Amino acid sequence: MSILNHNKLNSRPIGFFDSGVGGLSVYARFKKALPEEDTLYFGDLANMPYGNKTREELIGFARKILDFYKLQDVKAVVIACNTSSAQAYEAIKDDYEFKIYPIIQSCAKVIAAANYKRIGVFATEATVKSRAYTYEIHKHNPDIEINEIPCPNWVPIVENNKYKEKSAIEDVKRKVEKMMLFSPDKIILGCTHYPYLLSLLKEFAPEDLFIDPAAIFVNYIKSDLEKSLLLNSEGGLEKFYVSANPESFKIHSKLFYNINELPVCVTR
Repeated sequence: MSILNHNKLNSRPIGFFDSGVGGLSVYARFKKALPEEDTLYFGDLANMPYGNKTREELIGFARKILDFYKLQDVKAVVIACNTSSAQAYEAIKDDYEFKIYPIIQSCAKVIAAANYKRIGVFATEATVKSRAYTYEIHKHNPDIEINEIPCPNWVPIVENNKYKEKSAIEDVKRKVEKMMLFSPDKIILGCTHYPYLLSLLKEFAPEDLFIDPAAIFVNYIKSDLEKSLLLNSEGGLEKFYVSANPESFKIHSKLFYNINELPVCVTR
């Protein structure tokens, strides 16, 4: 019996976190791929949105959530938020004994290995300001040209179901047209909300141009858990936590993942 199995690390839960419900897009893919894993999800609604917060604030939020997950005896935590991945991961990555999977750094390895010359990135202002996608992709392939464009209005469009409003359509069109001047081989949707804009995005650019990092991310996590002998084969329990507004979380979560009648606990 391996040391990992002897200590039953593989049966411990995996934590996920995001500023709100957007990270449920990653969570949903993960549960479909690995339904027998026990999972916890934390939505930091008290501090959302993350996209306009400072780096220091984001590091503080991440530490508080990871400290909470430490008490829950998790085997890993998934940073299902591009902004936290960009701004907080490097500062906290060595401070905890469990695995930490950041969406940007994990996906960058895979994207950099593909045969792309020019990559576009749509992301929040905080993610673009950090240049995290450029930095992480260039660590593995410095020859790729990268153009990052902030899209601060896109999260509210998704969460408030404003897809058909003229101002929303014009905003998406304007950003896509600006990006197409760069002639990208692919465009990364660098916020967990953005893939839900695909019905609009494909009106102004080919659908296969866009990359949803969640799909790459979940495959990466699954592969790493397998290599580390950390897969669970007899679980599947789910728990959801928020820092505020549990009813709002339940309402908006329906767009990303059906939590059914599971309770949402408030913890600060």
